[in-house]
Amino acid sequence: MKKWKLFVLPVMALLFLSSCVSVRVLADYDRETNFNTYKTYAFYKTGIDKAQISDLDKKRILKAIDAEMTSRGFTKSQDPDLLVSIFTKEREQVDVYNNNFGWGGGFGWGGYGWGGFGWGNPWLWGPGYGWGGNNVSTRTEGSLYIDLIDNTNKELVWQGRGVGTLNNTKNIEKKEERIKEFVSEILEAYPPAIVAN
Repeated sequence: MKKWKLFVLPVMALLFLSSCVSVRVLADYDRETNFNTYKTYAFYKTGIDKAQISDLDKKRILKAIDAEMTSRGFTKSQDPDLLVSIFTKEREQVDVYNNNFGWGGGFGWGGYGWGGFGWGNPWLWGPGYGWGGNNVSTRTEGSLYIDLIDNTNKELVWQGRGVGTLNNTKNIEKKEERIKEFVSEILEAYPPAIVAN
């Protein structure tokens, strides 16, 4: 029985860790919108200023959005078709592993803000150990929202959300790569694939 546990436990841990690395994306949009008409964009300063993350992280996110929009044929403009805004949320995830072969888990909610990619308690993957044969790990799961707003009527026409964790917040290069991955995965869902009825 012990040999079986020695094989299964590392495999389960590997699957769990690999699931933490991915970005889960959800997107929503206005079905009445003709997304083919949008060719230019600008950042919506009012919305971005409200995002509760560090200015350095905002700059990283906006730089990643610029790169993605440009690669998709959009042009930055003083009189844009679309306004781009961002906001963030976070929540604590607590995972409990019982050494007697069992899994448990639970959630706790954090405040608004990404916290992350940053300083304090953001998107960290930190193992801890409990008593009685349990291993406990906590991580902060963050959500990045990218909103696309029609500049003519100032209405939200598309929203993408990416949810995931950061593996290493102390390494700036890895942090920037993770931000690029988040933005790229979210904007992969734009424009929406509209299915005719």
